[in-house]
Amino acid sequence: MELGFHLPIFEIDGGATAIAGELARVGVAAEASGATWLSFMDHFFQIEPTGLPAESNMLEGYTTLGFMAAHTSTIELGLLVTGVTYRHPGLLAKIVSTLDVLSGGRAALGIGAAWFEREHRGLGVAYPPVAERFERLEEALRICGQMWDPENNGPFEGKHYQLAETLCAPQPLHRPKVLIGGAGERKTLRLVAQYGDACNLFASDPAEVEHKLGVLRRHCDDVGRDYEEIRKTVLAYYQYENPNGRDEFVRSMADFAKLGIDTAIVMPPGESPAAWIDGIAPVVPRLAELG
Repeated sequence: MELGFHLPIFEIDGGATAIAGELARVGVAAEASGATWLSFMDHFFQIEPTGLPAESNMLEGYTTLGFMAAHTSTIELGLLVTGVTYRHPGLLAKIVSTLDVLSGGRAALGIGAAWFEREHRGLGVAYPPVAERFERLEEALRICGQMWDPENNGPFEGKHYQLAETLCAPQPLHRPKVLIGGAGERKTLRLVAQYGDACNLFASDPAEVEHKLGVLRRHCDDVGRDYEEIRKTVLAYYQYENPNGRDEFVRSMADFAKLGIDTAIVMPPGESPAAWIDGIAPVVPRLAELG
């Protein structure tokens, strides 16, 4: 099992002027730890699950990834769940392609149907009903696949998106892996089976994750996809204040490793996330021993 880091909080010691320097240190610490994944949220207001108000600091995700590309050299970079509503899919494919070229082939596309209505309404972004958002998500996945096919610069005709050309030059150095976030059994996991290279689930309970993986396996059977091709990741909880947190974390991840989870992604707190990453780094070789 590998370790990844996902940073949802930008309330950094020293305030806004200290954010850039701290993120540069995060990149150094994450790579030094042996982690393989570094991601941010795709939000413009802070979200309630962090426990912080909407007015808290929040950076635009792809700009942040571009900054991190210049301050890292090995780790995979992505937004854990790009909201499909925020960018036209043709432009999104170009943005991710640019990140891949400038990072030396380390970009990933994490994507989902979006959910934060307040943010949409606040910034004047259209917020269609959930069924339409999933239709748009599937079209976006198809558009990205076509944009990243150097042999197909032709049109795309969908219900929600129409592109006269899907020209994308330069092409990504390595075709970005597509991680589809969410655990919806009827739509999301079907899209993972059909279009995804990876999925991301909440590590709420091993039995629940086992059930979701079973659903994913059935969708793979239905569409003729090899289930083993799909990378399985979980967003995992780590007890910051617990002095035995590292030991307990590794023990808790053992059950998920047995289910075939490839990567556990943890969320550093605000204030001094680079130092926190340094502190958790010793779990990386221990997780690797789990399989």
